[in-house]
Amino acid sequence: LADRQEVRAKLVGEDASSDLAVLKITGSGYPYIELGDSDSIKVGEWVMAIGNPFPSQGLDRTVTVGVVSAKGRRGLNFGQDTPDFQDYIQTDAAINPGNSGGPLVNLDGYVIGINAAIASASGQSAGIGFAIPSNFVRSVVTDLMTTGRVQRGWLGVSLSDIDADMAEANGLPSPRGVLIGEVR
Repeated sequence: LADRQEVRAKLVGEDASSDLAVLKITGSGYPYIELGDSDSIKVGEWVMAIGNPFPSQGLDRTVTVGVVSAKGRRGLNFGQDTPDFQDYIQTDAAINPGNSGGPLVNLDGYVIGINAAIASASGQSAGIGFAIPSNFVRSVVTDLMTTGRVQRGWLGVSLSDIDADMAEANGLPSPRGVLIGEVR
């Protein structure tokens, strides 16, 4: 902890598909902040990214500020640890290595996201960071705390968005809907 106290934690549950986990620590009096409504944030809204980058250099417990740059970012590739489920809040608040798991907080003091990833050629913050929306976090955490795992439905098909070229090739009036590419 910030006062150098160490506490044991028990893993309640983890969900690799969303890159989230719940830990339980014993004791009381720990400070916390509440989850807010990530659906209510708007592009351009000011946010703060709180994290623990570079603690070996004495740069632990930092706050950076920026704005929400975009909502609903999907289809991002972060290498072999890329989560399956993506609906990221994009921010230009610096999210450095070590900030993952820290909160993205709105100016009302509510957690509207969990810092998760950055887009960077160097591995350092380039002003393009991503947070898991708090409303998604809330649903995953509820499942993890109730059953220790997340259950998801499985339809057994591969879906692709229909772009303008696909719509034209298939005689569709507009690029709407999805294409079922494979039935498993």
